[in-house]
Amino acid sequence: MDETSEPATLREKAYASFTRHLLARDLRPGQFVSQRELVAFTGLPLGAIREIVPRLEAEGLLTTIPQRGMQIAHIDISLIREAFQFRLFMEREAVALFAVNASDAEIARLRREHEEMLAQALAQTATPEMEAKAQNIDWAMHDTFISALDNEIIAKAYLVNSVKIRLIHQERFRIDGRVVPVMREHLAVIDALEKRDPQKAVEAISQHINNARRLALQI
Repeated sequence: MDETSEPATLREKAYASFTRHLLARDLRPGQFVSQRELVAFTGLPLGAIREIVPRLEAEGLLTTIPQRGMQIAHIDISLIREAFQFRLFMEREAVALFAVNASDAEIARLRREHEEMLAQALAQTATPEMEAKAQNIDWAMHDTFISALDNEIIAKAYLVNSVKIRLIHQERFRIDGRVVPVMREHLAVIDALEKRDPQKAVEAISQHINNARRLALQI
């Protein structure tokens, strides 16, 4: 291995570990945390933690407050509005291109897993396992649209924003009790994809994202 690649590898591991603990709610929005506590969370060297702090600050996931230390980003109205606006800009274009370029097999796969999830949700009382599965299907569809762009710059920007969106979901509202409406909103998008209608796909994804934004802002 090139000796210069090891620090970069540690930085990426530290960043991935930080975001993983954040989404697992081991670290909470608004919480103060020290670099040494992050070392304990991640199991990675202090040097790697120090190197990712500027990146986390630039991405709005962490703020250094004089005399107090580092604070995990707050989930506030401003963050919600900005994160969802950014999401709309990215996903509207992504789904329009997906409607034109995706294979029939890929769209059929999306249809199949959403219909199976909807049927399960209609047939039985929701369980934590079912809701976790539904949430994974939800995230995966959005990730699929962005991934299909095959654009590294967009993918990196989307990843940062998706961490914020998922934090908002965790703190403000979850899919719990909403599996059926979320699956139906997704199926409206899939209907447009099957028709190869970019405009309808954009309208359907916009309605879905705006519904989520309204829920986040109301609570």
